[in-house]
Amino acid sequence: MTNRLADTLSPYLRAHADNPVDWYPWGEEAFAEARRRDVPLLISIGYSTCHWCHVMARESFADPQTAAIMNDGFVAVKVDREEHPEVDAAYMAAASAFTRNLGWPLTIFATPRGRAFYAGTYWPPEPRPPMPSFRDVLAAVEEAWTQRRAQAEESADAVTDALARAAASVPSDLPDEAAIADAAGAIAAREDRLFGGFGGAPKFPVATTLRFLQDPLVREHAPDAAASASRALAAMSASDLRDADGGFFRYATRRDWTVPHYERMLTDNAQLLDVATDAGDHDTARGIAEFLLAVLRRVGGGFGAAQDSESWIDGERSEGGYYLRPVDERAALQPPEVDGKVITGWNGLAIGALARAGALRAEPTWIDAAADAADVVLRVNRGPDGTMVRASLDGRASTAVATPADRGLLADGLFALALATGEASWAITARELLDEALEGGGGDPHLAANAIAISPDHTDGDLPSDAAAVAAAALTAWRLGAGDRYRAAAERTVRERAAQSREQPFAHGSLLRVAAGLVSPPRQVVVVTRDAGGELARAARAVDADVIAVVTSDQADALAAAGFELFEGKGESAERAYDCRDFACRLPVSEPADLVSER
Repeated sequence: MTNRLADTLSPYLRAHADNPVDWYPWGEEAFAEARRRDVPLLISIGYSTCHWCHVMARESFADPQTAAIMNDGFVAVKVDREEHPEVDAAYMAAASAFTRNLGWPLTIFATPRGRAFYAGTYWPPEPRPPMPSFRDVLAAVEEAWTQRRAQAEESADAVTDALARAAASVPSDLPDEAAIADAAGAIAAREDRLFGGFGGAPKFPVATTLRFLQDPLVREHAPDAAASASRALAAMSASDLRDADGGFFRYATRRDWTVPHYERMLTDNAQLLDVATDAGDHDTARGIAEFLLAVLRRVGGGFGAAQDSESWIDGERSEGGYYLRPVDERAALQPPEVDGKVITGWNGLAIGALARAGALRAEPTWIDAAADAADVVLRVNRGPDGTMVRASLDGRASTAVATPADRGLLADGLFALALATGEASWAITARELLDEALEGGGGDPHLAANAIAISPDHTDGDLPSDAAAVAAAALTAWRLGAGDRYRAAAERTVRERAAQSREQPFAHGSLLRVAAGLVSPPRQVVVVTRDAGGELARAARAVDADVIAVVTSDQADALAAAGFELFEGKGESAERAYDCRDFACRLPVSEPADLVSER
């Protein structure tokens, strides 16, 4: 049979189009069918490069007998977590009430209104104590629904109510320098001093945490904590976590960074490019940039979501086999597939990282690649009315709405591109996206229509949380002189989550980085020059500052006219560098030696 997934945008859903399961994509049609039949929803959430998602698909979803049980007793829904992150977050939070082993594939059993009453992750086709078989789980859930329905619905309502209460936040004081240093110290206390990084196995890059530890305030007030970020990067770069072509794998299954999980994500690599750039590790930065451009970049310029862990070798599916071969032998093999979804926020991360690294290292091809990706995202992932969607594939836009993080991450990436190129249009578009994110609204309509509680968790995952992503873009806008209302917005977000960030600093690295930026007066360096590759521009790019802009006189005037007051009055003379501290600029200089590197 061919189900409803063949014409969807998601490569993950398309891979299940020939299953004997009568899959529905996420949407009202599935809810309506569950209500009509009065049966539970079976919501299966995963993504295209997820190894255990592939395994469960082969073992259970491709099995006609298992599929028959699913079709008879449930309305089965397939969800790509990368296309619908709000749906994934909502059900991941609900699943935590039923299991401590969270991950993907995630299987949710829900009422026809979509409220979860049982959940789990991978289940095998046959019992493997203590795990039951997937068929046993299906039978038990169907029995509970038909024989003890009131209890199931009561459980679903209780989970929904508990999540709604947990979503409330109480504002507190803005963290000061001491509080931020203490948070960095608490993170550093978890450092693995033998192998680098944090914690035991499995061990992740935790790029959001590393970025916080690299903040100038942390370097000044908690230097050993800051050094732990450099040690982590050095350990990862020298380990099996880094492939021979420069790209990083998702995580290592062992404490010493060996035996990686071989999928390679745009999120990890884009953020690690920033980490390597800030650390001055130019070899690692170059390797990541080349991986992004050679492997994840799609025709037309956008960046795909990830490269799979599995590939075909000698007629069989092999996890990691391709990556275990020497680079010179790989040309004869079919490489693992790339999920070509161009995700709005993830591309924002790549745009910003490539723009910053390209400007610092005088790599115009990296900046050009960032600009090409920005063009694609703004042309394809943005509707005629300006509304951003979550993703696109091969020039076709998804119907899934962009999240606040999508808008925040893209806005911050476009601000970085404006600084790398001097073009005011990127900054103007970034501000528009940021304003949309700050206004709120949007969100998955089916979660809202069925009163399904969204996740109350504002912590970082493999990328910054929604709140932190928007706050970071607001902080950048303020530093560029877009107005104090942007600082106020960032400060409000930090205050709302200050208590949680102090209690769980490891999970709030992105927010703590914003907090540090609010505490420290910004340093902004603007060079007005006709020669973007000249000595004065090179000297400026080497200084320690929050904003480094190299622009022509006309570009400075355009940015000032657009409302970015940092550039006000600076287009009047060329070949001058302005060193500003908290928007108070020193007398301009024309000699590179007169620019002080340190803050």
